[in-house]
Parts: sequence; structure tokens; C-alpha cells
Amino acid sequence: MKFYLRFVILLCFSVVLSSPLAAQTASGEMKWYGWNEGYEKAVKEGKIVLVDAYTDWCGWCKKMDRDTYSKPEVISKINQHFIPIKFNPEIEGVKYKIGEQEFSGAELYSILTQGKPTGFPSTYYIYPALRKLFYDAGYKGPEQFIEILNAAVEEGKKQ
Repeated sequence: MKFYLRFVILLCFSVVLSSPLAAQTASGEMKWYGWNEGYEKAVKEGKIVLVDAYTDWCGWCKKMDRDTYSKPEVISKINQHFIPIKFNPEIEGVKYKIGEQEFSGAELYSILTQGKPTGFPSTYYIYPALRKLFYDAGYKGPEQFIEILNAAVEEGKKQ
């Protein structure tokens, strides 16, 4: 009986792994970075930093994670042109680095918003090589977000 059960589990597992859906999901994932790792990676790779500023209490942030950031076309575009960073400015005790300088979450949020709080969710686009930043506040559905991502990529081509 144990052999039969193991065989059935192994068979089911191998069918799932060999399915086209499993292959699509595995190749279509997006890795979110923390600020320190992601910002440094974007600088080294010459990519645009995409910062998803959120809070734990924000319902629209959770909706954007579910409805927008989970879509294959959004994931593909971000993976190709951006380094995605999740940033919660309300987490205390974390230091965020830009070059040799360190900032608290509140200080980094103030830098990103240029002193004008934008609410949550907000998406920030940073071009380290160009020393440019722009942001877009509020929830965005997948179609609208793809348009914004395309505009961000085009903006990055201007030098």
C-alpha cells in the first residue's frame, strides 16, 4: 500500500511539473528585492528601479499585488527592464542605503516623494544613471500599468 501511495504521489507530481502551465509559471515569476540589494543591483545592471511603496494596512496595495503584479505581461515587462523593489516606509529599525548614505524608512519615503506624501500604493521609477525620478500614485490595473511601464522604459532611453 505504501508503495502504491508513493507511486501515485510521484506520478501526480511529475505530471504537474511537465505541464505547460507549470513551465509558464516557473519562467514567469518576478523576484521582489529589498531596497539595499535591489538598488545596488539596478545601478550595476543599468536598469530602472521600480519601487512599490506599500503598507501592511493598505487594501489597494494588496489589490494591486493581486490584480496587476501577478499578470504575466506585467511580470515580463518588469523582468526585462526593471529591478522591482518592495518598500514599506513604516518598518522601523531598517537602514536604507544610497551610495554611502543611510536613511530610515521615513527619510527614504520623503526623498522618494520629494517631501510631498503621495499615499499608498505609489510606484516610483528611479533612473540611477540619469539621476532622475518620477512617481505615479494610486492603484493601477494591469492595462493602465503596462502603459505606464512602457512610458517609463521610453523615458529611460532619453539621455
